[in-house]
Amino acid sequence: MSLNNTYSGNVVIPERCDFRPGEMVGMKYRVESELGQGSFGVVYKVSDTAGKLWAMKLLRLWDVPSTIRQPLVSRFEMEYKTSCIASRNLVHSVDAGFLKGNPYIIMEFCDGGDLSKYVGKTGTPLVKIAYDVLNGLRDLHANGKVHRDLKPENVLFKSDGTAVLTDFGISGDRNKRMTERNIFGKPQQIFGTYAYMPPEQVNRARGNSTVLPTTDMFSFGVMMYQLITGELPFGKLEDQNDLVHYQKRGKAGEWDRMKLLSAPDGMVWQNLISKCLMPDLKDRISSAEEAMSYLPRGEAQPVSQTFTSTSKEAVVKVTGRRSLKIMQGKEFGKSYDLDALAENLGRRMLTMGREGSNNICINDYDESYMSRRHCTFEKVGTAVWQIRDGQWDFENSVWKNSMNGTYVNSHSVGQSGRVLKEGDVITVGDVKLKYDV
Repeated sequence: MSLNNTYSGNVVIPERCDFRPGEMVGMKYRVESELGQGSFGVVYKVSDTAGKLWAMKLLRLWDVPSTIRQPLVSRFEMEYKTSCIASRNLVHSVDAGFLKGNPYIIMEFCDGGDLSKYVGKTGTPLVKIAYDVLNGLRDLHANGKVHRDLKPENVLFKSDGTAVLTDFGISGDRNKRMTERNIFGKPQQIFGTYAYMPPEQVNRARGNSTVLPTTDMFSFGVMMYQLITGELPFGKLEDQNDLVHYQKRGKAGEWDRMKLLSAPDGMVWQNLISKCLMPDLKDRISSAEEAMSYLPRGEAQPVSQTFTSTSKEAVVKVTGRRSLKIMQGKEFGKSYDLDALAENLGRRMLTMGREGSNNICINDYDESYMSRRHCTFEKVGTAVWQIRDGQWDFENSVWKNSMNGTYVNSHSVGQSGRVLKEGDVITVGDVKLKYDV
């Protein structure tokens, strides 16, 4: 289902759409109660005609300026498609549509509350929770997604105690926080989000702005520290003055180690948390798999039993052909057959960037962190492709690197290049592509 295809900001004028308990949503769902509200939407508990409970997330387009409605719908659709990834540790969506011009998503109802209730509490099954969260992150990352807003409120529990990640749509977009502050003026929500952000994402600058899975690993470290100690690692965070000092300590890697060590079982978590909270992403744990290797032994199931495959929508299978599919970005879902493109152009090297002169031109959001001429794909032999950061500058007869770098599975790729393997996730700016055979 495509929410974008049924909405045009120039045609549809969304109407106010509030619901009370007992009211019907179309002919399919009955509203039971309101679960909560955010800056852009509201979540209801609803039941279907068979009596099964679901959560309905409604985007309140009538309550936002018309200039940002279309971008919000695009990100809402991306959230819906992301929640279709097959994973036991991601909240799963089953339906989507529009109500008076306002998009909604129907997703699993998790009646166990969120992770906030465990913050600072003794007896918390920390290892089990950590495994579930890391499994969810691994499924996201394998599909070219980065959550970007991992925090206790975005970890829910099913009735059987399984922890699942949620809110990986609008909340994970890089433009959300500033937009939220400008429109709704809710600084406390801003502070709550900034508490889990790594230094490189606080003030994104050219050359240091690519969003990688390492972003989620920093947030995971902050969250685990908070669960164990009951406090944030870089100090209190209640007002603008606190925020300045909090971010300064985060950038310097100055977190309260003694508080962790003095907490029950804190010592066994020190190694993992310290590797997650590294201020330089190059020194930080780079993947959920790596983080799992540092987890204390506990009651959780073996990793091999908890990991689930990627979604059918997200996986590209072109038998005998090498292909790229955009997994995150404005052109989400668009794919490129590298072999066919090379054959049609009669060349073994293909360029990618946000300028029309590239063989693969990526149309990203207005504030793009992708270079005009970002990277190069080269076919080696008959069945192997490699990727290089940058492109050849014919005018100056020199190889020119991109401004923000090219990454494969969180690892930087230089001019010398890297051979691509099936399932590799390529990050160029804010765009993520998956390479498949």
